[in-house]
Amino acid sequence: MRSCIAPPVVDLAFDESTRAAHSCGVQRRAHDLLKLRGLHHFDGEPAWVRDAFSRAPFGVVRRAQVAAGFIAIGIRGKSRAERHSAWAHDADVEAVFSPEDLVDVTPAPDRHTLPAFAALAALRRDAVILNGLAWGPAGSAGFELATQVPTVTSSSDLDLLIRAPERLSHDAALALLAELHAHAGHTGVRIDAQLETPAGGIALAELAAGRARVMARHAHGPRLVADAWSVRMEPA
Repeated sequence: MRSCIAPPVVDLAFDESTRAAHSCGVQRRAHDLLKLRGLHHFDGEPAWVRDAFSRAPFGVVRRAQVAAGFIAIGIRGKSRAERHSAWAHDADVEAVFSPEDLVDVTPAPDRHTLPAFAALAALRRDAVILNGLAWGPAGSAGFELATQVPTVTSSSDLDLLIRAPERLSHDAALALLAELHAHAGHTGVRIDAQLETPAGGIALAELAAGRARVMARHAHGPRLVADAWSVRMEPA
């Protein structure tokens, strides 16, 4: 996120990287979209934040150390330059939408031909390799499907989140990446997939490349990992 504010933080142990706060009986994880009853003011808040929140009272859960009773969120504005890191109170969460909750949500009739939505529909219909996996849209596509506020453009990528709590082999990562690239080519859109592993968020393309270490995004910041499923980390 471009803007930062002084957060209400605590020190978290690493094995709490996917620690979920709870509201309304629903877990909250990075990339979840939270519908909020209100957004408290913090010092350094950009002028556009209030307008953006009035259009879509949602925050995107982000990775950060956080004190009990708070959630680290990001607020989206109209442009890519309008991204703001903020903090929501747990009690202000009205509803939670995970990426996998949004797989079967369809955009407005006049929006479904946008490349990102066309690619998502094709994956939902034809991508057998995703069967058995928990996955869904993140980024602008996920935001629009959750909020029903036009966010995707003709040049938007399709961002995917794929849950990978169990080890994904190099061959499986290669096959998954190849399948996504094929769909991307057919629909004319870039598909960017992130795996959610015990070590944090890892780009599918990095895992498929067979590198000795890959970058894992975690509440304590990005770290290099040799094995995302053994949770052995090195500073980036």
